[in-house]
Amino acid sequence: MTFLSPERLFLLGLLPILIGVYVVLQLRRSHYAVRFTNLALLSQVAPKRPGWRRHVAAGLFLTMLLLMIIGFARPATAVKVPRDRATIMVAVDVSLSMMAKDVAPDRFGAAKEAAKKFIQDLPRRFNVGVVSFAGSANLVAAPSADREAAINSIDRLALAKRTAIGEAVFTSLQGIRSFDAQANNDPPPAHIVLLSDGDNTTGRTVQEAIDASRAAHVPVSTIAFGTPYGTVDIEGETTSVSVNKETLRTLAEGTTGKAYEAADGNQLSEVYANIGSSLGWKTEHRDVSARYTGIALLFAIAAGGASLAWFSRLP
Repeated sequence: MTFLSPERLFLLGLLPILIGVYVVLQLRRSHYAVRFTNLALLSQVAPKRPGWRRHVAAGLFLTMLLLMIIGFARPATAVKVPRDRATIMVAVDVSLSMMAKDVAPDRFGAAKEAAKKFIQDLPRRFNVGVVSFAGSANLVAAPSADREAAINSIDRLALAKRTAIGEAVFTSLQGIRSFDAQANNDPPPAHIVLLSDGDNTTGRTVQEAIDASRAAHVPVSTIAFGTPYGTVDIEGETTSVSVNKETLRTLAEGTTGKAYEAADGNQLSEVYANIGSSLGWKTEHRDVSARYTGIALLFAIAAGGASLAWFSRLP
């Protein structure tokens, strides 16, 4: 628990003073009682019945003051609330190496299906955008809550030459910064999910992408598609296109993201949970002073009731 107005807690220093005054008065009361020589009057001034009752009302009253001072200092508790501007950028590799059929039906088809399922399963509080990349990277769906637009943009993707993973990250970051009017100065909390077979053959380097993502505080999680045995036929020539998991892992770990493999369905299911836990909520401190004021009221009622019941007066 924290306090939104902690400076008001100085009032707690008054409680020991009140307790001290109360103790002094009780001692004076006992001293005053023994001065009476009239035994009949003494039994009324200092009765022999247990004196604990007279302290109960005082204790309840002091507890009430304690709670009221705490409430006055505006206590607050940390609560998790949804982040309405949270944005996910999905970057899909459309390079020719994604034609390899070592992943059914092929890397490209598997990546598109995984991207669409990922978007469909995202909580509604997330905005989502789509980037495609081959020799260059393009924002094909600006980040928004429109799931249909994002999925349709994936259906329209077409293959092209070369692979620019670094450019995909830079284009995704630019998409995040253009999310709304305040995003350039106050970017939304964001995460990039990049689906690829791993080679970076053109454009800015993976290390430059890592540096840019870290500077923007945007993690990049990667999903690797392919095996070491993939091949593609380009212009009548068969070319080996082994998946480069190390490049993708370097990108993910360098940006505090996670690296996954498309072949592992259990790992893929973790993507949603990990992103949801890091982006879906933010911690805010909410004033709970009313809680303490309400409890203080109960103690006030209890103090008044005890005093009326035992002494026929209010404390």
